[in-house]
Amino acid sequence: MQAARTMSLTLADIQAAATRIAPHIHRTPVLTSATLDELCGGHLFFKCENFQKIGAFKARGAANAVFSLTAAEATRGVVTHSSGNHAAALARAARLRGIAAHIVMPSDAPQSKIASVRRNGGLITFCEPNVAARESACARLVAETGGRLIHPYNDYAVMAGQGTATLELLAQVPNLDVVIAPVGGGGLLCGTAVAAKGLRPGIRVIAAEPSGADDAARSFAAGRIIPLESPATVADGLRTSLGEKNFPLIQRHVDAVETASEEAIVAAMRRIWEVLKIIIEPSCAVPYAAILEGKIPVACLRVGLILTGGNVDLDALPWLKK
Repeated sequence: MQAARTMSLTLADIQAAATRIAPHIHRTPVLTSATLDELCGGHLFFKCENFQKIGAFKARGAANAVFSLTAAEATRGVVTHSSGNHAAALARAARLRGIAAHIVMPSDAPQSKIASVRRNGGLITFCEPNVAARESACARLVAETGGRLIHPYNDYAVMAGQGTATLELLAQVPNLDVVIAPVGGGGLLCGTAVAAKGLRPGIRVIAAEPSGADDAARSFAAGRIIPLESPATVADGLRTSLGEKNFPLIQRHVDAVETASEEAIVAAMRRIWEVLKIIIEPSCAVPYAAILEGKIPVACLRVGLILTGGNVDLDALPWLKK
């Protein structure tokens, strides 16, 4: 029997998602570095979702959403829009369930992410690189196919799946003082915050985003959603506005939203490559970038950082651009 759809997000939803998706995802490792600890004065624990299926945490939310569908819903397939990681994750989850996945992608999506969607059997429709074009193309595909729209972040089943990364992190590293997650639309942040506060009410949950795409920081300060206009950031996965379902959860469970400059994001990405010897994409360097710039003080604290993905166009690394 399929789980009843929730109209919010609870720790119980995330725990149920963890059971549902366990056969379809990796339990990712947590890495540490004495070098990085010494540089910041705290103890950093990197949850490596760059080692997740399809190379990103999005595999969690997509799997939970697809495997939560009723049999009748599943037969009509699924539809989404995404710049890459959610697209590949939904294509993969749909393939595992044996259903169609119609994916709307912006024309400027990274080639590595387009290739990943195609490898996983996703049926791609390209659109202009703006939210209105994405949503219009999705609406057309839903009308044509009858498929279920699985929004990249404005969906409680997706949020519940994303929160399973933090369930794992807190099992792997007890007694964290802080958890930091990047924020774009808010799906990961909501799952992170609800899981963290549900398990450890005293923990601090902090969001980090690019200063060139700072709608979450402005919205959090204003107490209302301020849509993102003309995002300018190398962190392509964070060029989205907060979802209407996400924002109330962020207001309720997140302690602060901080920003990082483009220079710090690139420097953080490169340092993690060099010190941890792992590939990460710009979006998941943002939490460490906020630490580098002193926006998030971590001295003497135990800090969990969600490294969200490692799908990088190796021909267009940001430190190689002139």
